[in-house]
Amino acid sequence: MLAFWAPRLYQYYRSCNSRLDPRLTRPRPFARSVFASATFNLGPHAWTFKHRDILNLPFGWCPVTAFGDFDPTKGGHLVLWDLKLVIEFPPGSTILIPSATLAHSNIPVAKTEYRASFTQYSAGGLFRYVDNDFMTEEELAKSNPEKYRENLASKEARWEMGVGLWSTLDELSVDAPR
Repeated sequence: MLAFWAPRLYQYYRSCNSRLDPRLTRPRPFARSVFASATFNLGPHAWTFKHRDILNLPFGWCPVTAFGDFDPTKGGHLVLWDLKLVIEFPPGSTILIPSATLAHSNIPVAKTEYRASFTQYSAGGLFRYVDNDFMTEEELAKSNPEKYRENLASKEARWEMGVGLWSTLDELSVDAPR
């Protein structure tokens, strides 16, 4: 799904994973997923308060899937606060959102209904760790001060690089050159 809607962002995740995976002592949760982590919220009435997932990759996207047996016209809605949107989100629906920067929540379902969710995400710290040649920033500052200074300087423009990995509607249109 991410590969279709944001192919450059997907490749960014894959590039990081290709460098990180050989060093892992345990595999990522799902071999065919680019995301490093997953959470199952098994209910019976899974819902969240308004929040941002601030430890996730700031320009990264997170797939959120709803499961259960509930009336999506009466509860379980996804709320995207910054966009002033309330979206019906029926069981089986999946959406990709930049959860670190976009405030979001969902509305509870009735006490007699069941709602669960499944999310995937990657911490921004994993990408920094790879960019720092598999060191923390503190370790990099001590072992390679020049690279540390370069990385600090590049942080100013990182948000532009990250947003540049997102696709435009024109790029996704059927008529767009590939």
